[in-house]
Amino acid sequence: MTAAGTVRGTQSFVHTLSECWRRPSLTALEVLWRWAYGIPALLILWFEGSKILRETPVDFIALRNMTVLDPMGSAATLAKSFEVLLLPVLRVALWLAPLMVVTWVVVSAAGRTIVLRRADGRLHRRVGTLIVLQALRVVALLGSFAVWFWCVERVAEWTVTGPIAAGGEPNLVGYFALVILATLGLFTLWAVVSWALSVAPLLAMLRGLGAGESLAAAFRLGPLKSKLVEINLVMGIVKIALIVLAMVFSATPLPFENVTTPEFLTWWWIGVTVLYFLGSDFFHVARQVAYLQLWRAYDRKED
Repeated sequence: MTAAGTVRGTQSFVHTLSECWRRPSLTALEVLWRWAYGIPALLILWFEGSKILRETPVDFIALRNMTVLDPMGSAATLAKSFEVLLLPVLRVALWLAPLMVVTWVVVSAAGRTIVLRRADGRLHRRVGTLIVLQALRVVALLGSFAVWFWCVERVAEWTVTGPIAAGGEPNLVGYFALVILATLGLFTLWAVVSWALSVAPLLAMLRGLGAGESLAAAFRLGPLKSKLVEINLVMGIVKIALIVLAMVFSATPLPFENVTTPEFLTWWWIGVTVLYFLGSDFFHVARQVAYLQLWRAYDRKED
């Protein structure tokens, strides 16, 4: 790769994608540590969710009879079900959510260390620092979800509950349009502003820094900053593209529903989900390797 000052971030990222494709062990390690956490977590959620459904009087017949032709009736049915499930779900979430978040922070720090040292053996082991930085990233990400939920509530007030309270008709088209715009806007904003939280762990391993020092250094990267922002924005677009592709492939068998079975659809959707996560893991690795290569090129230019 040429000097960082003469290569656009997206150009170097294309080179990185090719290199990561030729080194499947990097993606395999990423998949291993993510799924080592994800599969047990899903099993625990399945167990607790099944237990809640067995012990809670949910009107499953009404849920099965919901139809898109009666959106307000379906919304009322969902609201009743959520009202019944809210307290038991909160009781479980009070102990399970913190446990899963803490476990994720520890596992992701260890997994990230393994993958990055596989990509470049010269990096320092800074698992403790990465745990702190990953915890900060999780807090910021949860904050972004809180902002998204607040936006959805405000949109619902403007387009649904407000008009109903005034004796008018709800604007469902406006509701979904505004929710989609708010979701895409916040998604893009996160991709633009979260690059520092993504590059700080790498700086900690490159320079042997602590959590505060690496986070501060992430904001003092000079001309390299724009390239990192560019890659992070591209990653956000790629993430949206993967989601859209997954939705398209999930809907592919629906025109043939007369000749497909529920079992086939279940396994088809499981397969699409697995492929989505594999693609997502590959691009996560590519982003970290792209950051690393840009830094090495920038470091050589400074020398």
